[in-house]
Amino acid sequence: MVIALVLSALHVLALGIGLGSVFMRGRFLRALRAGPEPRALDGLFAADTLWGIAAALWLLTGLARAFGHVEKAPEFYLRNGFFWIKMPLFVSVVALEIWPMVTFIRWRSARRAARPLPGFDRLSRLVLVDDVETGLIVLIPFAAAAMARGLWLL
Repeated sequence: MVIALVLSALHVLALGIGLGSVFMRGRFLRALRAGPEPRALDGLFAADTLWGIAAALWLLTGLARAFGHVEKAPEFYLRNGFFWIKMPLFVSVVALEIWPMVTFIRWRSARRAARPLPGFDRLSRLVLVDDVETGLIVLIPFAAAAMARGLWLL
């Protein structure tokens, strides 16, 4: 019972931290439109780090809850139509995140070496990807809430 409670709380916290950090990352990306200002980069990298931590926590707690037999049997999830909506939403966020993740790793490295940020000319596309990720993350709790209530069992 305690494990289920902790996993559930951490899963919800990861969502809150993740949504907040990906939203703030978008704000810092927009602030960089005027150029690679150090404070905006610091904020961007901090938000991006929190986003990564939240995504890992979200994934780990979600897998433990769905397949660890701590609350409901895996069959509950696998037979739920909203689970099958929630998973592609999450996978879409992960797939969209690959390019920003690689870009920000390169930016961190370039900044440490005092070089120009590679791909900085694609900033507007990074903003768009971040906005799409934010929108997808907003949709996930609706699918999760329907799933948790056993709606659309197959």
